[in-house]
Amino acid sequence: MQNELTQETSPYLLQHANNPVHWKAWNSKTLTTAKEKKKLILVSIGYSACHWCHVMEHESFENLEIAEVMNQHFINIKVDREERPDVDAIYMKAVQLMTGRGGWPLNVVCLPDGKPVWGGTYFRKNDWINTLEQLQELFQNQPEKMLAYANKLHEGIESLGLSKNEKGEINVTVLESFLSKWEKSFDWEYGGYAKAPKFMMPSNYQFLLQYSFLTQNEKLVEYVNLTLTKMAFGGIFDTIDGGFSRYSVDVKWHVPHFEKMTYDNGQLLSLYSSAYKLTKNDLFKEIVEKTTSFVEKEWFTNLGGFYSALDADSNNRENQLEEGAFYVWTTEELKSLINDDFELFCLVFNINDFGHWEHGNYVLIQKESLAIISKEQNISLDQLKLKKKNWEKTLYHYREKRAKPRLDDKCLTSWNAIMLKGFVESFKALENENYLKIAKKNAHFILEKLWSSDGNLFHSYKNEKATINGFLEDYAFVIDAFIALYEATFEETWLEHAKNLTNYCLDHFYDETKQLFRFTSDLDESLIVAHFETEDNVIPASNSVMAENLFKLSVYFENSYYEKVARLMLEQVLPSIDYPSAFSNWLSVLLRFSDYQKELAICGENISAYRLQLNRSYLPHVLLSGCENNATLPFLKNRFIENKTLFYLCQNKTCLAPTTNFEEVYKDLKN
Repeated sequence: MQNELTQETSPYLLQHANNPVHWKAWNSKTLTTAKEKKKLILVSIGYSACHWCHVMEHESFENLEIAEVMNQHFINIKVDREERPDVDAIYMKAVQLMTGRGGWPLNVVCLPDGKPVWGGTYFRKNDWINTLEQLQELFQNQPEKMLAYANKLHEGIESLGLSKNEKGEINVTVLESFLSKWEKSFDWEYGGYAKAPKFMMPSNYQFLLQYSFLTQNEKLVEYVNLTLTKMAFGGIFDTIDGGFSRYSVDVKWHVPHFEKMTYDNGQLLSLYSSAYKLTKNDLFKEIVEKTTSFVEKEWFTNLGGFYSALDADSNNRENQLEEGAFYVWTTEELKSLINDDFELFCLVFNINDFGHWEHGNYVLIQKESLAIISKEQNISLDQLKLKKKNWEKTLYHYREKRAKPRLDDKCLTSWNAIMLKGFVESFKALENENYLKIAKKNAHFILEKLWSSDGNLFHSYKNEKATINGFLEDYAFVIDAFIALYEATFEETWLEHAKNLTNYCLDHFYDETKQLFRFTSDLDESLIVAHFETEDNVIPASNSVMAENLFKLSVYFENSYYEKVARLMLEQVLPSIDYPSAFSNWLSVLLRFSDYQKELAICGENISAYRLQLNRSYLPHVLLSGCENNATLPFLKNRFIENKTLFYLCQNKTCLAPTTNFEEVYKDLKN
């Protein structure tokens, strides 16, 4: 029993290819069929690593009775949200307007023209079939009622998420009032926010770290340090093999939704690298080293791409799919593996009420630092660290014999770029040349496999084929990663690539009326409404990333238009900021337009040692550039002088006289 999804490459869509539901992929042919047959459209959206997507598939989409109802009355479309974030964004807005909440699986019923009339997330079997029958009956008997509601909802979707008409004033003094509101949600026991589930939100902590550094706010540094420490201690981090799961279901970062995603781990590499540069906390260094090792081993391909995810589910001892089966432990297993050190192991990893999950299973979690435990147990810290390392090695080899979680083996351009930057930032912090080697290989993978001769990026790569025209997120994150790669190497070609992609975005994504970038290119077929992504979520908004890209490139290329567009974007969004945590990357952009912003050009022979020192220092407010001979980059032009190493320090594009005194310059940058 197969449906049209057998022709797709997405692992998520292929998981549904043998359902009795007559699933179709999202494309113009499918949408035209719905209009011609005048049938309701059922759009079901999920992703391969989604646990509740698998549950609903098993309960409903594999059920013959339900499939018969769906096939008779609906055009059924399955969407991989990772392949089509544009479709997901539109219908997520609709469901959030209708129900006040969202998530995956996302299920929406639409009129034949694609306008939504009903939606929700996970449904149990009986609720699902009853709802579908009622909707079909309403469509047959009272279509005008459905049409009126669809039009009203459509108006709401169009107005949602767009900034207000007034312009905001670009002034960093507003950050203090934002912060006073933001601090009320801080969890001072476990870090993060005082609610469950707990998402990691890397861009939040990147901004807070940066702002605390620039304003010398020690309390804020303490909060970010607490958060990153508790995340690293929690079950959300796989201490045995590295890598973070997507979020925890509890307030103490203990029990995760066990899927591991490229975009989380790429951002967290950047975040922990930044935190290590500022604090020199060895725990943060360990997180970077373990996570890069995990990513290289499990996701890095021979061509240089990064795979997308590992599933939450894997086969348990009874050979049935179960969430977290690969990661959890019983007391009996641990006793047999750890032997004489079991009592000490229990203290470190809380094989007790604090670390118990359910049904006798434990998710490893640390409550106290090794330094505290070593004092309490009268054991040297170095000895305890060695024991912990050996325990993890033992558990790793045992766990590798288990059935592994399923792999989502598509390579997404935006997520690859996020991971590319993660490896660049890891290189800057730890100076491990292998990290830079991996980053460059991935950058060349993007250039060679995902950037077409027509100038556009593709969104996805699978089975040696690039597909789906790129979205704004693909361009924004690739540009961002290429700029980071330039700062790590001073190879100007990466800035040239970044500029070319930026110009393509201005040609095909920028809306001069809205003064923001659309999520989809003007070369693509339009959806029911245009989507302008402005809120920073688990991944920063593509518009906020583009605004910062434009600012940086305006400096490097002395391009006033780039700066003007970035400024207009920021002015558009500032009045919309209510909860600052949902606009944290925009706040980082705001800091670029402040007196904190500095630029440094290093011109002379043998400057790599200076570049390395600056890159391993925490200087989030500094744009770095350099050359060892005459450069064509406008920011460096005419600054190279034979037999001299000169440092040009600028503040918001106003430069001091060049100096040969690096120590003085470095001191100015740190203050």
